[in-house]
Amino acid sequence: MSVESLAPGMVGGVSPARAVADSDVNRLRSLAVGAGLGCAVLFVVLGLGFELQFYGDGSIFAYSVAVQDSWAYHLHNISCRMVAYLFSFLPGETAISLTGSAAVGIAVYGFQQFGAQLYGLAATFLADRSKGRIIFGYACCSTACACPLVFGFPTEMWMTHAMFWPALAISHYARAGAAGLALVLAAQLVLAITHEGAVILLFLILMTLALRGLRDPAFLRGTVTFAAVMAIWLFIRMTLRPDAYIAGVLAQAGLHFFSTDILFSDLTVLFGAALAGYGMLFLLLQWQGSARAHLYAAAIVIAALAVHWIWFDHALHTENRYFMRTVLLLATAGFGTLAALYALSAEGRLNIPVPVLPRLLAAMVNGPAIRAVTGALFLVMLVHAVETAKFVKAWSAYTSAVRTLVMSTASDPALGDSRFVSSGRISPYLNRVAWNSTEPYLSVLVAPDFAPRRLMVDPAADYFWISCGTAKATERADRSIPAQSRHLVRVHACLHR
Repeated sequence: MSVESLAPGMVGGVSPARAVADSDVNRLRSLAVGAGLGCAVLFVVLGLGFELQFYGDGSIFAYSVAVQDSWAYHLHNISCRMVAYLFSFLPGETAISLTGSAAVGIAVYGFQQFGAQLYGLAATFLADRSKGRIIFGYACCSTACACPLVFGFPTEMWMTHAMFWPALAISHYARAGAAGLALVLAAQLVLAITHEGAVILLFLILMTLALRGLRDPAFLRGTVTFAAVMAIWLFIRMTLRPDAYIAGVLAQAGLHFFSTDILFSDLTVLFGAALAGYGMLFLLLQWQGSARAHLYAAAIVIAALAVHWIWFDHALHTENRYFMRTVLLLATAGFGTLAALYALSAEGRLNIPVPVLPRLLAAMVNGPAIRAVTGALFLVMLVHAVETAKFVKAWSAYTSAVRTLVMSTASDPALGDSRFVSSGRISPYLNRVAWNSTEPYLSVLVAPDFAPRRLMVDPAADYFWISCGTAKATERADRSIPAQSRHLVRVHACLHR
């Protein structure tokens, strides 16, 4: 029997205060895991149910799958992100080859795209051998808190998030030997070729391995695999270059990846105000000795949010879903760092000469801190639920309006052809979810049997996805999309590229 079990105020070797704290931790973990898994499932249900695979750049991507030319259309331009092609585009095209149905292929593409987080969490659960599967718990929390920010927009950073967590778990807990080395190398390579930003997360994994000590076998193995993966990544990047038209666009997008503009979007301001208000109320109520400070603070903020949404809210989180890829990357890095710190600390493997760090980690999991985080997580999920519902409703109304327009007899020949119609005919209110560069492809996707009477075009569009030659090749090929639809797309492409 241990000395601690005989200490006054201890029950079964655990103090009442520690028992309460452990109970709070378990409740938070259950909430985080439930929220993460629930979100991962809802991504698939809502994504397919409302055809969100057509949103934004998704229209050109889904169309490229439907005509079985996704690599030629765009994916060859982003060879360092080829996981998206292998994971979702190629299965969609394969389904069309097997069934002859473009609708089936698009559905498979969408399922794979939206299901990435579910696959990632499953792989993390299997790979995570940390005490209490701490890494899996943080993966779920990250999925619930960060992924809804970009949900619906087909950024490859979505794949990066899904692949990061199993790569982190495998890098730390793969067994020794050649098989373990091969598994770590494979996991890190898959992560690296999801998006250029994944290189940052790959380096982060190496740094978390360094927390074990610079002589630890896992760190030494990780150093070897990191070097090998970076060599492969550089080879791919240098040999599979983008087209000249696309290269400049990609470079410009890269320069704006860390733009501070996203900090002042309507959604980030809403989150900032809600969490700041909650934090101040929690501290005030906690100072007054309330044992339910997190509940009361959350209830007050929920009431304020309800007033805002019902009477004052006119914002819609749409195009910023693309720019929120930066926040997704930073959030993934933050949650990943905490996951590694707590996993290694729980195992007594945290080998870092910073005396204050263990005390800081312990302070972050005491009763009040855990209860504060629990309330904050609930508020985050509430905001995500409402904002996602608003987005889905708006997208549904917009696609219905697009379908009506492209099946009408309305025409705007000034756009280059009498079979073109301006997207300006749709009300500005509905056009809030429009993405001008992909509207011609959306016209085909939402039309009955993929056969629109008109191709919807935005007169202000200044970026054109496919060249005339590529569109001509698709038009001549035998594809499941009607020839007339492919002809319209070709006419539009040849007017601009």
